Amino acid sequence: MNRRLLVGVSGASGAPLAVELLRRLRAGAERPEIHLIITRGGEMTLKQEMGLGRRELEEMADVCYDNSSIGAAPASGSFRNMGMIIVPCSMKTVAGIVSGYSDNLLLRAADVMLKERRRLVLVAREAPLSTLHLRNLYEVSRLGAVVFPPVLTCYSRPSSLDEWIGQTADRILSLFGLEQDGYQWEGMDGEN
Repeated sequence: MNRRLLVGVSGASGAPLAVELLRRLRAGAERPEIHLIITRGGEMTLKQEMGLGRRELEEMADVCYDNSSIGAAPASGSFRNMGMIIVPCSMKTVAGIVSGYSDNLLLRAADVMLKERRRLVLVAREAPLSTLHLRNLYEVSRLGAVVFPPVLTCYSRPSSLDEWIGQTADRILSLFGLEQDGYQWEGMDGEN
């Protein structure tokens, strides 16, 4: 089934964005089958930032995998899917992808996306970025991943953090052709 979308959650700050992305995926008109992989760090961050446990996030997915299950379906190129989003994506995860260090299912699934030339979107979270982070982000982009830092957009004039999170989730989903009814830039009137 090509209407499967892998969603990975790693241990960087940004758990509310992962939750909102999953909510929007479930509510979308063109809803894909959601396959979820959560790292231990992702689980810890979800608890710290939102007071939620692994189960609450897993309830938003159709299929959930144990990150230590390196032989699960997403570890194979024969597992057909639309691609993968890692949200949030820690710098540790980026480093693992860049180096091909596939010692868990999340990293192996990302490696498969690259080798099969499928869309891999990394919602990279860190600030400030060190030279090492910048090098790894550059390299993962050269390998074919889309690096999507969840940067605040002000031109849309979000009135709340929740609105900004929703707009960012919409922008991520649009990379997979999963258009939402959220804010879209229509250009500016007036002078150049």
